[in-house]
Formats: sequence, C-alpha cells, structure tokens
Amino acid sequence: MSQWSQVQQLEIKFLEQVDQFYDDNFPMEIRHLLAQWIESQDWEAASNNEAMATILLQNLLIQVDEQLDRVSQEKNLLLIHNLKRIRKLLQGKYHGNPMHIAVIISNCLREERRILAAASMPVQGPLEKSLQNSVVSERQRNVEHKVSAIKNSAQMTDQDVKYLEDLQEEFDFRYKTIQSLEQSDKNSALIKQEMLALQAMLNTLDYKRKEVLSKIGRVIHEIDTLMSNMLTEELLDWKRRQQIACIGGPLHGGLDQLQNCFTLLAESLFQVRRQLEKLDELLTRLTYDGDPIPLQRPQLLEKVNFLLYNLFRNSFVVERQPCMPTHPQRPMVLKTLIQFTVKLRLLIKLPELNYQIRVKATIDNKCNFFHSNRRFVLCGTHVKAMNMDESANGSLSVEFRHLVKAYASGGKRGLKNPKHNTALPLSSAAFTFCIRSFHQTSSLPVVMISNVSQLPNAWASIIWYNLSTNDPQNLSFFNNPPAATLSQLLEVLSWQFSSYVGRGLNSEQLNMLAEKLMVSYNDYQLSWAKFCKEHLPGKSFTFWVWLEAILDLIKKHILPLWIDGYVMGFVSKEKERILLKDKTPGTFLLRFSESNLGGITFTWVDQLENGDVTFHSVEPYNKGRLSALPFADILRDYKVIMADNVPENPLKYLYPDIPKDKAFGKHYSSQPNEGWAPFLYLPFLLNDSTDPHSPSDLLPMSPSVYAVLREHLSPTVIETAVCCKLFHS
Repeated sequence: MSQWSQVQQLEIKFLEQVDQFYDDNFPMEIRHLLAQWIESQDWEAASNNEAMATILLQNLLIQVDEQLDRVSQEKNLLLIHNLKRIRKLLQGKYHGNPMHIAVIISNCLREERRILAAASMPVQGPLEKSLQNSVVSERQRNVEHKVSAIKNSAQMTDQDVKYLEDLQEEFDFRYKTIQSLEQSDKNSALIKQEMLALQAMLNTLDYKRKEVLSKIGRVIHEIDTLMSNMLTEELLDWKRRQQIACIGGPLHGGLDQLQNCFTLLAESLFQVRRQLEKLDELLTRLTYDGDPIPLQRPQLLEKVNFLLYNLFRNSFVVERQPCMPTHPQRPMVLKTLIQFTVKLRLLIKLPELNYQIRVKATIDNKCNFFHSNRRFVLCGTHVKAMNMDESANGSLSVEFRHLVKAYASGGKRGLKNPKHNTALPLSSAAFTFCIRSFHQTSSLPVVMISNVSQLPNAWASIIWYNLSTNDPQNLSFFNNPPAATLSQLLEVLSWQFSSYVGRGLNSEQLNMLAEKLMVSYNDYQLSWAKFCKEHLPGKSFTFWVWLEAILDLIKKHILPLWIDGYVMGFVSKEKERILLKDKTPGTFLLRFSESNLGGITFTWVDQLENGDVTFHSVEPYNKGRLSALPFADILRDYKVIMADNVPENPLKYLYPDIPKDKAFGKHYSSQPNEGWAPFLYLPFLLNDSTDPHSPSDLLPMSPSVYAVLREHLSPTVIETAVCCKLFHS
C-alpha cells in the first residue's frame, strides 16, 4: 500500500494535520494524482543536487501533462482547469530554483511519515498533547471570532461617520442659507421655526458625534484587549510550536491564521484612524461649546497609533529558522562557510507595503551560551525588501541567504583550525533582523560548527535548549543546564526517528532507551550530562552519540525495513531471549548493537536434539559492510554449515511469526545465485556461550566439511566465510 493510501485512511484529526502543509507550493491534487510516482523518487537527494532536481522537475511536469491528457479524454472540465493552473504555477515558480520544490516535497513526505507514525502510537506524548490542547484550539477560534466582530464593528462605525457627515452637510447648507438672508427676513416666524429646527439638528449632531466617538472608543478597547491577551498568547504559542517543530515535533501550522488576524486588526485600526481624521475634518467646518471631538479625538488617535506600532512590532516574525539546505532536518546548526537560509514574514499583509519595507540582517555575537572566544561575521546581502512575490500564498516576506565566517575575538578573521581536521569548540550566536531601526526580531540561538563531526553534539544542544526553554536568548543556559522531564525527552527522541527516518518509536522501544539511560519512569528527570556528556557504562561513547549513529545507519542503509516496522531495534539481550525462547526454531529479530556504534545484528532461536533452546547472534553489520550489500539480501542469503555439512539458512520467521520472504521479499535487490551463497558460516560458531570464543572453537574444518565447501564456493568465498564469525552482541 502506498504511503498516500495509508494517509487517506487516517482519522480526521490526523487528516487535518496533513491538510496544513499542502498549499500552492505543492498542491494536494498533484500529490494525489501522482502518489506512486512521487514516492518512488529520491526528493531528499535532489534537494542537495541541482542537476538531479532539474531532471525531477522536468519529469514532474511530464507526469502532469500525462494526467492532463487523461482527464481531457474524460472531459473533466474542473480537473483540466486545475491541472493547467497547477502546471503553470509549478513551472513558473520552480523553473529557476528546482531544488526548492525537491525540499518541499521531501518535507511533505517526511511529515506524512511522522503523522502516520504518530497515528500508530497508542498514546500521545506530553508535548504533543499540549500542542493540541482543546483549550488552545478554543482560544484560536475565539480570537478569529473576535477579530471578525471587531472588523464588522469598524465597518458599522464607518456608516455612522458617513451619516454624521451627511447630517452636518445638511446642517451647513440650511445654516448658511439662513445666514445669507437679509436681516428683515430673519425676523419672520418661518425663519424662527427654521432656527429651532437647526438647534434640534445641532443637538442631534452633538449626540451623534458622542455616539461615534464612543463606538470608536469601544473598537479601540476591544482591539487593545485582544492584542494584550489572546492574540499575544496565540503568537507565543506559535513560536513555541515552531521551536518544537524545529526539533522534530509536529509541523507547526497556524501562521496563516495569525496573519489573517493581524491583517484584519491592522485594517480595522487604519479604518478607525481614517474615521478620526474624518472627524477632525468635520471639526474644522463646525464646532461649538462642549464639542466632544476636540476633547476625545487626540487621546483616541494616540491610542490607535500606539496599537498600530505594537501590532507591527509583534507581526515581524522569523517564519523559517536558520538552516543549511544540506541538512534540512538539523535547523539552527550552521557550519562556517556553508550557505544557510532564513525567512522572515510580516503578518500584516497589505498591498501598499509591498517592496516598501527593508530588513537589515545582523549577527548577534553576544548570544553565546558556550562562552567561546570566536566571533562571526555574515557574508552576503545584508539588506533586502520584503515583498509578496517570493511566497506562494502572497505573504509579505523576505528570505536571506548567507555564509558565516569565524574569527577569534581580538584576532584575525577567517580563523583556521590549528590542526588539520580538528574542529574548533562549539559556539553559538543569534541573527537579528531590523526594520527601520525600531521593529526588530531575532532568530532562535544557532550553534556554529567548523567541522561536520561536531554536528551530532551541536544538534543535541539544539534539542536540549529548545526542549527546556522558550527564552530566545538565555545566555546562561549551559552554565547549569536544567534537567529534562524523562517523558518529554523520550517523546523528542521518538520525533528524531519519525522526522529523520520516517517512523517513530513505540512504548517498548522507548522503555529500552530509558533503561539504557539507567533512568526509570518514576525518576522523571534526566541531566544534560547523562544525555550527552557522560560515557555509557563500560563504553567509550555517550548515549547521544550511540543513538545518532543508529539514526545514520537507518537513514543510509536500512530505511525501507525500518519504515515497514520490521526492525525491532531497541531491545536488550535479556528481553530478546524472553521474546524468542518460546518461538518456532528459526524465528529471529533484528536489533541495534549496544556495544558497536552504528551496528545492527540479528539473533535467532534454535532447538537442540535434547529439547534445550539455544540462541545465536551475529557480529553487528556496520555501514562499511552494508555499503557492499543490502541488508535484506544478507538476510536472504545468510547460511551456516549444519551438522550434516549442508549450507542452510537458519532464518525462517521474523518475530513473531512472519515468514522471512514475506517480510523482506520486496526489498531484495536481486535473485540469489543458486551456485553459491555469499554469506556462509561454520558449525563451530553455533554455541550458546556468552563468553568470547576459545581457541578450540577455531580448529581447522574437517575434510568432509571442506569438500562440501569446494562444491558450492570459490576459494575466495571460502576464505571470506572462514574469516567471519558469530558472537553474542
């Protein structure tokens, strides 16, 4: 079943999440019509390879053309219209930047996998629950409702101002008419009656002026209350959701809804300001003792300008945090002299602002919680104009592309490593973006590295910081890093797998990780040192380095098997034996090595003639061995010399009882060669001892065994097989 077919079977709450990240950048119609073709392409590789991205974009347009031909024959007018529009959009938007659509499609597919993984989890974690809190959702609806009501109130007040203007014009006309009469005519009874009518009209004008000012005051008060409370909370929640999404959490949505709210409020405030300007105009034509306009208008106008200032200031946000295109799943980790991008948006979308707002980018070297003596300088365009042309939804935004150079504090720029291939210490900084020197916003802290070998520890720092605090510039954070709640940390670790390799961790796998950290669920807290600094007991590496190596192994060598759920992975040796002991001989499971970085092994259960159960494990396969042959092929072709000197594959059923070929058949890269087996192991390795093999295990094979080998294998393969050995990993 295709990934898209699985997505369509999700519950409505998960489908709503999917709906959030499909827009004109990558329309859902294309995802639906070309589901299998899209899933069969390597979009992630293309996101870092312009030539490959160009070919994929061309092929995508060809696929769209083929769909157009098909629907044209079916005379589906609506679909024909939509496909023509989409094709034009795709070609126009990505012709000059094909890698951009590769990034978008790669992100969409990865987010689908994350949602599928979340849907398969029995319980949501505490962080994801908080992000989908019903109270928060209710507040979002309330904000949208109140903004709509404020907009309607401002429009109704417009009608009141227009009525007041018409009434005053009538008063002016009638009053000037009387003023133009001769003095003798003014004493007539008819004129006196008209003067009484004008006095009544003036009273009405006074009442209407007070009424309009009161309505304007209420609109201003409602905007002030909304901005001070619910809208501020909504913006802070969005920023927190962005933090969580940056470390692998659910895709943060809601920015378009916030933009709609900010824009409507700005339109309402500008509308109110025009109303106050109209009242000032009316004041110049008519005033009187006790006139409310000169008494109230200045304070109201001052409040409107103050609210507009705050609205603009808060509407300036970092839409996409700094990220290297080469590592889209590791935002906020930047390598010196490697380009990164960052995108900003003004949430007030008004056509008259297009290309009128210029943004200046700077780097804040004071935001360094590692206290390194390195300083950084931006290379690239520092000032750009915000516009509506760079975003598919027409938002007012700007994207910067920069390089960062490092230099020592007080030293020369372009600092080099003192030793070849030796990374300098981690440093951190933040980027500041300024509009006309008074509207300013900052990115989240970024970690600067000088060597890719530093990326795992830098990413661990990003995870810990954004998990533990929502303060964008907590400079003392790593002086004394706070402990993390175990349940939240395990949830974030599961996100690393769902976002990076397409499938999160279940409760049993997370339990094993908790045991690995030597923390029980009852302890609740985990220190930064235990997570990333202290070596695991008896090992030469930390927990995080071990986990990061597993992520890299999955990504590069066993990704399809992991996504299908066939790699149990995180299971201890003790639990492994409990699971296998009552199973059919030949049942095996796949787990990650606890002693080797980036290794995967398999263990199968066997039964001796006396009925005793025995277990066998192989030496872990690392990236070097898996680069030579796919892991599925290894499982298919693995053989040992049994007691009757016949090569046989002992792997029959994937735990709990899935026939091996049913589980892995679709992942085999080729048909096996019946003449010989590339992985053949000898009977002296079939023992159940947990101790290292003794020299007696390595005695020369018997002539009969050697004769069997000569029948099936070449001398080179025999030598390779003899060099391989089993051990308990």
